[in-house]
Amino acid sequence: MTFPLFLFDPEVDETPINSDELHSGWMITVPESVARHAFKAMRLEAGDQLQLSDGRGLRILATVHDPQTRQVTVDEVGRESAPVTRLALIQALAKSGRDEQAIETATEIGVDEVIPWQANRSIVQWKAAKEAKAAAKWRQVLAAATEQSRRAWMPQLDPKVTSRQVVELCRRASVHGDLVLVLHQDATDTWDDVERLVRDLADQSLKDGRSRNISVVVGPEGGISEEEVASFVEAGAHAVVLGSNIMRASTAGPVALTLLARALGRFA
Repeated sequence: MTFPLFLFDPEVDETPINSDELHSGWMITVPESVARHAFKAMRLEAGDQLQLSDGRGLRILATVHDPQTRQVTVDEVGRESAPVTRLALIQALAKSGRDEQAIETATEIGVDEVIPWQANRSIVQWKAAKEAKAAAKWRQVLAAATEQSRRAWMPQLDPKVTSRQVVELCRRASVHGDLVLVLHQDATDTWDDVERLVRDLADQSLKDGRSRNISVVVGPEGGISEEEVASFVEAGAHAVVLGSNIMRASTAGPVALTLLARALGRFA
């Protein structure tokens, strides 16, 4: 049985949980943010079990002792290792909340890193104070999806990038042996080609023990411009087509990440 999971931030929450000192049988007080969700919204009672995580690999299984005092008893404490081959989503800003839909589903699939991208054709603009507010909303989406999917690792949210910065990212990936995939309807590389590259990359990571990234670039509702695709490919990225059907900005990334997760053996 999978018990509900609640995230806490040891650097922000007013009731810190020191994972280095936790042992089975210890009683701890959960942060107020967790208590509101667990005891008021979900109505967990004494004797119910839950999970706690810092979003960085820690997973605590605990039993509710007293909802009024926010106390729970620790049953198990464990820490999960981060994946050797990481999956990243470079998601173009898109209207009607489709970018948020994309990162929500991607989180449930298992994406490890999310990068907002101000593409040339993005109608949505993150500017000045709006950027901080929008980024905070994306972080909330990632946190909620992490809890929903019972993950011990919350995806890393990077600062917004421009197309020029994506080019630089592609160049760095080429140097470090990482892989960048640009989803484009007119690409000639097929998904079979991609899976061969992914298997080779994963094998190399196992051999040398070095973490590597596979990044998926998804454009906005108007698509990625030809100039952007050309510059990304020139910098070392691979343009690939998922199939004959044209997918929305909210769908393409999660579909690609699902196929990649399967190729990496994450879906048993």
